[in-house]
Amino acid sequence: MSSIPSDSNTVILITRNGMGAGPQEMQQKILRSYLHQITELNYLPTALCFYGDGVKLTTEGSSVIRHLKALEAKGVKLYICLTCLKEFELHKKVAVGTIGGMADIVEAQWRADKVITL
Repeated sequence: MSSIPSDSNTVILITRNGMGAGPQEMQQKILRSYLHQITELNYLPTALCFYGDGVKLTTEGSSVIRHLKALEAKGVKLYICLTCLKEFELHKKVAVGTIGGMADIVEAQWRADKVITL
């Protein structure tokens, strides 16, 4: 595999409580693997933006918290939609990332050279 330039400005949008289709447990397993790989291979995005069901991944008890904390420790920004958190009554259970608004997500998208939606 070729290496990704360290100055790559990529934003990943996470809009679901997992990745792919199928049973919820499998979707979460796939996402855990994906997050582990981008961390280990140092294919670090500038930011991960969570909205819709995706905000559930940033809260207490999520199966991907460890991976999200590792990405955050490496300088990846994690933006979480406050409106979505409130809709699911999760705004007091956030375990990682920065609670923000849609403006933060829009800004991250517009500044990015590449946007990936999972």
